Amino acid sequence: MTDAFAIQTFELTKYYASTCALEQVSMAVPQGKVTALLGRNGSGKSTLISLLLGLIEPTRGSARVLGEDSGRLSPRTRGRIGFVGEGHPLPGFMRVRDLRGFQASFQPRWDDSLFATLIEHFGLLERSKASSLSRGQKAGLAMALAMAPRPELLIMDDPALGLDPVARRTLLEAMILNTRDAGNTIFFSSHELTDVERVADQIAILDRSVLRVCCSLEMLRARVRRFEVHVALPREVDLASIPGLLQARRLPERIEITALKHPGTLNRLSTLSGGAEVEELPASLEDIAVGYLTESKNRVSLLAATAAEVTQ
Repeated sequence: MTDAFAIQTFELTKYYASTCALEQVSMAVPQGKVTALLGRNGSGKSTLISLLLGLIEPTRGSARVLGEDSGRLSPRTRGRIGFVGEGHPLPGFMRVRDLRGFQASFQPRWDDSLFATLIEHFGLLERSKASSLSRGQKAGLAMALAMAPRPELLIMDDPALGLDPVARRTLLEAMILNTRDAGNTIFFSSHELTDVERVADQIAILDRSVLRVCCSLEMLRARVRRFEVHVALPREVDLASIPGLLQARRLPERIEITALKHPGTLNRLSTLSGGAEVEELPASLEDIAVGYLTESKNRVSLLAATAAEVTQ
């Protein structure tokens, strides 16, 4: 563990009875960056977050958060971590001002002006009960309560779930406010790929409990490409033989391929298509995420493909 990482995991594994929720996840989350965790429902995202917070124990492996073992976080280190849970759970009987006072009472770095700015940003009134708030307002209040203590690390479990576009945009602005000037770290899970593409510096992708990707968004875009073959290919043509294949879509007049960049990809596509035109295009984050997370017999890993580069 070095000061360069806010979070680091070492073959972190979690089983519930005979069901594997997380399988040998080794990853590093750099300090001062926004890292987004992607994956389908049931892929292990919430389990990973619970392990990082020390809420559950791993079956095997370990994790370090802000320099300490996640299973034995000291009160001082916990005070440096903010958390926003899935669904933004709040005690419904408490008013905004009561939650403000309660949270501030045990947070030595509480920034009351930041809290006031955030609840105003989300259109919240101090007299409102948490139970009367809209979903977007609850998200804003949860974010304000997590950010006002000025945490060095903010961990969020799908904070934009169910929010309308305006509330999501406000949430993103609050996330950016928390990191860009203060140099803090955000680690959050999400299904909103457009939002992730706007704010994330680093992307991690969990696929059925296995970590397939953990790298910068810039590197991910450079290493995964989209290819279009401008001809319809017979069903018997074996697209699975394409090097680094993530996803193949057969359309009436063309084939769309998402694959890891490989020197043999274009040659193989040209051979399969009988010399038809093959166009190489940039891949969006949506192309990449869908490619990794779609049901397929071909499971390729950017971590494995770039292992030599990372260790050099």
